[in-house]
Amino acid sequence: MYQLSDVLMTRDDRCILDIPTLTIPTDKLTVVLGHNGSGKSTLVSLLAGQQAPDQGLVTLNGKPMAQFNAKALAKEVAFLPQKLPASAGLTVREVVRLGRFPWRGLLGRWSKEDEQLVDAAMAQTKVTEFSHHLADNLSGGERQRAWVAMLLAQQSPVLILDEPTSALDIQHQYHLMALLAHITQDAARGMIVILHDLNLALLYADHIVALAKGKIAFEGNKELLLDEERLSALYNTSIKLIDHPVSANKLAVVCPEELAHA
Repeated sequence: MYQLSDVLMTRDDRCILDIPTLTIPTDKLTVVLGHNGSGKSTLVSLLAGQQAPDQGLVTLNGKPMAQFNAKALAKEVAFLPQKLPASAGLTVREVVRLGRFPWRGLLGRWSKEDEQLVDAAMAQTKVTEFSHHLADNLSGGERQRAWVAMLLAQQSPVLILDEPTSALDIQHQYHLMALLAHITQDAARGMIVILHDLNLALLYADHIVALAKGKIAFEGNKELLLDEERLSALYNTSIKLIDHPVSANKLAVVCPEELAHA
């Protein structure tokens, strides 16, 4: 698990993250929620080891993040930022193969297992048909899925994704989140995902971390989301929970209250 203690991040004399204590499981699908500018991306960048806190301590499984070198950290955590990395001149397969480098290195011998893991990751994210296409020539959603395949090929026990559904159409948003939930449940790999869509969070999250103005608004089991007052306060807008109109299990969805009565 992750443990944050007395974490403080400031920019231009403005506090952007202030977390006295926070524990995040690494065997569940954790969704990070909050309004724009609430500190979500800063939080996941700390968890991914992309930056260190100005004050305080972040540990992974009891070990301070500062004690991991880049290769050791990549074997523990796979991270996909909101702005996708450059992929100039790389085919989709070459992008996905990047996930194996923490285990093999640039000059290490590639094994049959490496190639099988690459094949499986591409199949899971439905990018096999683009294997020999240049990644930069894909649509935004297709390119996003190629980078998610790279994370899967990395085989790290924890995957962190900053708004991975933002470039995807509705079908592929749900496909991706279902895939991440499946991996969490069946492959014992934890997920930490920033989302803006409350419906996706309600459907797929196991654990919630909600931020407001750089502070923890609430965190814990996803049932915390089944509270209209709590959600309305988080987003400073009227939110109503309604029963799903067709689901047999009465899956809750959220919408602004004024639309629910329209």
